[in-house]
Amino acid sequence: MTVAGEQKQLLHLVFGGELENLQDVQFRDLKALDIVGIFPDYATALTAWKSKAQQTVDNAHMRYFIVHMHRLLDPQSK
Repeated sequence: MTVAGEQKQLLHLVFGGELENLQDVQFRDLKALDIVGIFPDYATALTAWKSKAQQTVDNAHMRYFIVHMHRLLDPQSK
């Protein structure tokens, strides 16, 4: 439930790690995953994702992802 005039939180998780190969999403070391954070909307998550992706641009195996947590928490919602 949201307060009048307040936007509903649409939580997004940003995380990344080094992939074993570039053709698959299989991480080399799950213990070394970089959990950047959970963000209240896509725009904020995208800003964090861009920042981390830019910091690791020299490592072709490093990938960051945005997970739409709100879709997992409420799969009936559109």
